Parts: sequence; C-alpha cells; structure tokens
Amino acid sequence: MKDVTSRRWIGLVFISLAVALIIVDSTIVNVAIPAIVDDLGITSTQVQWVQEAYTLVFASLLLLFGSLADRIGRRRLLLIGGALFAGASVLASFAPTGDLLILARLIQGVGGAMMLPSTLSLLNATFQGRERGIAFAVWGSTIGGMAAVGPLLGGWLTTSFSWRWAFGINIPLGVIIAIGVLWAVGESRAKNAPVIDAIGAVLSVILFGALVFGLIEGRTLGWWELNDPFTIGGWSWPFSVSPVPVAFAMALLAAMGFVTWSRHQAHRGRPTLLDPRLFSIATFRSGNIAALVVALGEFGIILSLPLWLQFALGFDALQTGLILIALAAGSFVASGFAGASSGKISAVLIVRAGLVAEIVGVVAAGLVVGWDAGTQSAWLWLLPALFVYGFGVGLATAQLTGVLLQDVPVELSGQGSGTQSTARQVGSALGIAILGTVLFTGTAGILSSSLDDRGLPAQERDQIVSAVVDSSGGAIAVLAANPATAPIAADAKAAFSDATRLSAFTAGGFLVVGLLATIPLGRERRRDETDAAQPSVQS
Repeated sequence: MKDVTSRRWIGLVFISLAVALIIVDSTIVNVAIPAIVDDLGITSTQVQWVQEAYTLVFASLLLLFGSLADRIGRRRLLLIGGALFAGASVLASFAPTGDLLILARLIQGVGGAMMLPSTLSLLNATFQGRERGIAFAVWGSTIGGMAAVGPLLGGWLTTSFSWRWAFGINIPLGVIIAIGVLWAVGESRAKNAPVIDAIGAVLSVILFGALVFGLIEGRTLGWWELNDPFTIGGWSWPFSVSPVPVAFAMALLAAMGFVTWSRHQAHRGRPTLLDPRLFSIATFRSGNIAALVVALGEFGIILSLPLWLQFALGFDALQTGLILIALAAGSFVASGFAGASSGKISAVLIVRAGLVAEIVGVVAAGLVVGWDAGTQSAWLWLLPALFVYGFGVGLATAQLTGVLLQDVPVELSGQGSGTQSTARQVGSALGIAILGTVLFTGTAGILSSSLDDRGLPAQERDQIVSAVVDSSGGAIAVLAANPATAPIAADAKAAFSDATRLSAFTAGGFLVVGLLATIPLGRERRRDETDAAQPSVQS
C-alpha cells in the first residue's frame, strides 16, 4: 500500500514535467524568433505563424481530446501526445525552411492538446480529498511558473547554443516523461464510455479554432478592414474585408450549432462531445466562467513586461528571462503554501487570496513602470511585484481548477478537464488581444501627441509611430543609436512605458472582475453541501 501511494506522488512529478513541457513550448519560441529569422530568412508572415500555429491548434483541440481521453484511456492519450510532441520537436529542431518549422509547430499543438487535459484528468482520477488539493496545487503552480521560465530557457539556449535547441530540448524530456509515466502512473478511463460524437467534434474545432484565430490575428490583420496581406502558402486573402470578422461569424455559427446538436443528442440519449449535464454542477459552471475571466488578466503581464524590459530598458532576452524568474519563484512558493493549506482552508478562499495577490502584484508592476521608467534600476523594484503576482497565480490557478473539478464524476474527468483548459485558453487569447490592443494603441496615441508637440510633419510622425508600433518597440533602439533621432527615441520610450503601465492596470481590472466572478462559487458550494437534492451526473 505504501509503495502504491509513493508511486502516485512520483507519478505527479512526471505529470507536472509533461505540463511544464507544454507551457514552456508556448513561450520559449518568442525569444528565439530573431535568431530563426537570421538563420532561415523567413518572412514576417511566416514569423507570425511560427509563433501562433501552436496556440491555434492547441486551443481548438482541447475539448475533443479531453473527451477522447475518457474513452481510450487518459495515460494512453498522454503518451501518444508526448510521442507526437517529441517527434514534432525533432522536425522543428532540424527544419531547413520556415514552412517545415510551421508544420512542426502545428503538430506540436496537436500533441500538446492531447497531453494537457490528460494530465489534469489523471490527477482528478488518481487523487482524492486533501491529496487532490495538493496535486492540483503542484499542477497549477507548474503552469504559472513555467510561463515565466520559458523566455529564460529560450534566451539561454538561443544565446549560448542555437535556436534549434529551444526545440531539441523537448526530445530527451519527452523520453524521460514517457518512461516515468509508464512506470508510475496507472491507466484510467471511463467505464462503458460512448463513442466520440463526430459532428460535435467538428463543430467544436471550428468554434474554437475560428475564435482563437480571430483573437490572435485581429490587431495585425484588422478587426474589420484588411490592414496587412493574409497569405497561406501561395494563396492570398482576396477581399478588402479582414478575415477576422469572417472567423468570428464562423465561430458564432459553430457555437450555435454545437449547443443545438449537443442538446439534441442528449435529449435522445446519444453520446455528446460535452455532456450538457456537467453544467448542472454549480461549481463546474461558475468555475469555468471565473477561469475564463481570470485568464483575461493573468497573461497581460507576460505580454507587455518582456517587451518593456527589452525595448525601454535595453535588456537582452536572457536578462529579461532572469527578471521574470521572480514570477516563477512566487508561483512555486505558492504551491507549497496551497498544498499545506489543502483541507484546512476553503479552496475558494485560497482562490480569492491568490487573485488579490495577483491584483496587488500587477498594479505594483504598473506603478513601477510609470514611476521609474527611465532608469536601469527599475527592474529592482519590479522583482517584489513579480514575486507577489506569481504567488497569486500559483494559488489561484491550482485551487480554481480544484474547485471547478471537485464535483465532476471521475468518468467525465476528461470532458471536465478539456472544458476547463479550453476556457482558460480562450480567456488568455481574448486577454492578449485586448491588452495587446491597449499596449500598442496607447503607444501610438501617446507618441503621436509627443511628436506633434515637437512640430514634426504628419507624414514623418506617422512613419515613426508605425515603425515603433509595428516592431513592438524594437525600433526604439534604432532611433536611440542616431544622435539626430535620440530625442524622438526618448519620446518613444516614454510612450511605450506609459502604454505598458496602462496595459498592466487594465489586466488588474480584469482580475478584479475575475475576483467578483468567484462570489457564486462559495455560495453554490455551501448550497451543494446542504442540499440533498443536488443534481448528479450518472455515467
């Protein structure tokens, strides 16, 4: 018995390592992009797809693979996904062209979508009671911490070795994960699981794929009119209207079709991709709403601060990654606190405490950016703010996941995990779209006003503003290197700092809304504990 228990905890280590692999790969490539451009000579369109192909495929397939895990086995799907992920990493690390690298990123997205809901549903099926709370704490802190570690690891590998190692490191890690999972993690699947709902699967992929595509591409392609050419291979979008509103329309139609079809199937007693009865569980319903809203704010600081550190303060990718380690440290410290508090303090209270810490941290970071923006010492003041923010992420992410899944039957763990992961991915994509718009629109507006005050002609002003915004701040260093444009560089740095502060405060506002969204969780949990007529979900 003791051997079985200890093996479960060893299994948690390898499951967490699998989660780390997925999360790191979603962030590690960003700092490697300049080296990839120099080596492969890829176009700006290819750059965008190298960054976004993974996220697009990953988000669109989470719900499908969450349901599939219940049917074919959660450990089996985790291993299949890990093998696919490692194989795609081989292709990426040896890719001779941009097109092959994009293909590898697409395949990585498929593998990652198999792995993430499988890890969560395995924890839900393997651990019970207080142990489950500890396991979720480790899982959630891994997500929060690895989001910050990715840029550091990518910067170090790219600077010290080659950008190819940013992908190549996944190969030995994938082998270690497979061996560990086979040895320490038991198989888990739903009994008498129905066949996969093929129509529901197609509709869900269209729904989330189109939605996330629109959110990712909106600022670049235009929310209504086409700003930049949109090409896939040799084909170009032929219309003056951006493909973004078309994608949103497709997502809306697919959502309507998915809901209608799922209700129709459930009414006839036929299998559905997402069992509608799950939403009769109060904690699951309200928890997913809270998870989506919280994710809107959580990723804002990861988007804007690295850009500010590099282009306003002049740090390189490795230095930026080292500063962001404070966020990861806070997240991992939180895992110990959350694990020790599991069963002693209400999980909902821990979620709320975590969100309060996130709000304090992100607002403090915004104040640092505004107060000390022009000096190199700003990063020193940023460290405690990032630590507090990371501590909050570590608390809130894990415990919110636990609250959300605590009443989900084990046989529906995959569906529940896939839904939770999808809600967070959609929320993060929406948050990045909104906060990215705040950052770059704010930079453009503030810089335009400053250049008007200098009396620059409108055409020259617009060229400078476009250069700064289109390069995400990278043009500031070019302007600063020329004595004739150094004063303009100072204006651009100030504008970028002001917009970064505004983005941080906006993220804080979303987190406040997320905190308010947790109010029903405590009320509904108390009702569930005392209401004998609580709806149940039978297999």
